Amino acid sequence: MVFKHETIGRRGLIAGLAACAAAPALADNASPAPAPALPTPPTPNGKPWDKAAFEAAMSASGRPVTLTDSQFNAIQARKPAAMKAISDYLKARLGSADPLVLAAFQALPREYYHYNYQEHRSTCGDAYDQPAKPWALGYGSALSDYLGQAYMTQVIAPKPGEVSLEIGTGSGFQSSLLSRIVDHAYSIEIIEPLGNAVKKIFAPLGYDNVTTKVGDGYYGWPEVQGGFDIIIVTCAAQYAPPALFQQLKPGGRMIIPIGQPFKQGQVFYVYHKDAQGKIHSRRDMGCFFIPMTGTMMKIPAAQAQATPA
Repeated sequence: MVFKHETIGRRGLIAGLAACAAAPALADNASPAPAPALPTPPTPNGKPWDKAAFEAAMSASGRPVTLTDSQFNAIQARKPAAMKAISDYLKARLGSADPLVLAAFQALPREYYHYNYQEHRSTCGDAYDQPAKPWALGYGSALSDYLGQAYMTQVIAPKPGEVSLEIGTGSGFQSSLLSRIVDHAYSIEIIEPLGNAVKKIFAPLGYDNVTTKVGDGYYGWPEVQGGFDIIIVTCAAQYAPPALFQQLKPGGRMIIPIGQPFKQGQVFYVYHKDAQGKIHSRRDMGCFFIPMTGTMMKIPAAQAQATPA
C-alpha cells in the first residue's frame, strides 16, 4: 500500500498505560521527574526479544533465517527512528498520536513480518526503512508501509474489549498490531499459499488472540457471533461490500480504500454505524492498494446493492 502523503498488547500494554495515568503527583518540594516514556510493552512470549528469540520464532513459523549479532543489532537500532516517524506522522495528520497505537507498534518486532513467501526469503533488514514504503510478500501481495498502517489503525480507534476483522491478511502485521489492543483479531486472506503460510506465524510469538482463514473477504466472516467493532480493509475495493456493513456492530467503525484496480484515484472511506444501525461515511485522503479480488471483481456495485449478502 502506498499513501498519497501530499494529499489531503493487549492487557499488558493497557495496564502499563493505566499505571502511567495513575501515577501520584510529586510533592511541592520534590524534584521534578523526567517526562514519562512510553510504557515498555511485553515482548513476544513475555521473553526478551534478542537474536536467539528471533531465529527461534522464525524457525518455528517455517521461515528459518540466520543473522549475525551485528545484523540483528543494526535492525533494532533503527526501530526508535521509525517509532518517532510514526508518532510525528500521526500528530501531523490527526493532531495526536494514540498511546495505544504507539505501544502496539513498539510491542511488535516488525522484522519478523518482513518475508517474501514466494521466494522463501527474509527481508528483515528492511523492517524499519526510512522513508517508509511497502515491501513485496510474493504472490502479488505486499506489506504496507508502517506510516500507513499506523494511520489506518488510529482512524478506526481500536479499544480494549473490542473485536476486529481485517480483509487481506497479507504479512499478518496489521492483525497482530490490532491484537495487542483488542480482545480478538480476525483476518481473511484470499491468496491460498500466502494465507496458509502466514497462519503459522502467530503462535511462535504467543499471539493466541489472532484467528485467520483463507477465503473471500467480500463476504466477511458471518460465523463470528455478534459481529465486529472495527473492520479494516487492506485492499482496494470498487465499492464497500454489503456484508461488511451487516457484520459491523452498532458503534462500529470501518476503513476501506475504494477505487479502480491498479489506478490512481483510490481514496479511503471511513464508515461508522450509529446506535440505531444507520451508516455514516466520510471521504478521507488518497491512497493506493492492490485490488480486492474474488467476488468483488464479478459483481457490479448496482447488483451488489440489490443482492442480499
